[in-house]
Amino acid sequence: MGRLTGKVALITGAGNGQGASEAYFFAKEGAKVIATDIEFTNVSEVVNKINAEFPDSAIALKHDVSSEEAWIQVVEEGVKTFGNINVLVNNAGIAITTPYTQLTLDMFQRTMNINAWSQLVGIRTVVPYMKKAGGGSIINIGSLASKINAGGFSAYTMSKGAVEAMTRSAAAELGPVGIRVNSVHPGGIATRMVTENKDITQEAVRQIEAALPLRRLGTADEVAHLVVFLASDEAAYITGAEHIVDGGQWIQ
Repeated sequence: MGRLTGKVALITGAGNGQGASEAYFFAKEGAKVIATDIEFTNVSEVVNKINAEFPDSAIALKHDVSSEEAWIQVVEEGVKTFGNINVLVNNAGIAITTPYTQLTLDMFQRTMNINAWSQLVGIRTVVPYMKKAGGGSIINIGSLASKINAGGFSAYTMSKGAVEAMTRSAAAELGPVGIRVNSVHPGGIATRMVTENKDITQEAVRQIEAALPLRRLGTADEVAHLVVFLASDEAAYITGAEHIVDGGQWIQ
């Protein structure tokens, strides 16, 4: 308890899965949380549960992460409520499972806008406040899919590859002003993106689990614990790094 006391964190895609877990554990560790999601009902439910356990720890905001105007509004509202922002978790994302031969420009642009552009504009919007706060930590959620054989996920893997490159360049640029930038790359995690994806069958999930050294999918909480660490002062000398959480899939 208390590892994030005094910090204010903006977490996107906090209405379910990894984002919801991150919001909960950030509040549990003492942070104030600006939880955002395009699905306002979902993120409101998450925040209500957080505040029932940790009173006045979180607010819920509707947020289209692909819109720069929405980013400005969300950041201004968060600062108005909690005074500053010194942690950003770029968690929101989508996965369109379409082969190269069927991928349209609209599919590609939508994926890039939500998964990559959103993180860039989010960083750009939040950094002035982090500078005023004397520094901060940015955690970009990537994916193991950009590093391995992931046929059928072409737009998704390209967008997550962009996250990797952006994280490195942002870390180099922002390090001198005390802002750390890291990326987290989950493998098979049991979130809605996997369990409710019509293109991923239960048999496919079983095959994935059987091939993993740990023989199971990960949980959203297991990703959230790593994100908490990267946001905390315990990770004060870590920046520009890629952190894989995948049950050993990367070594296969």
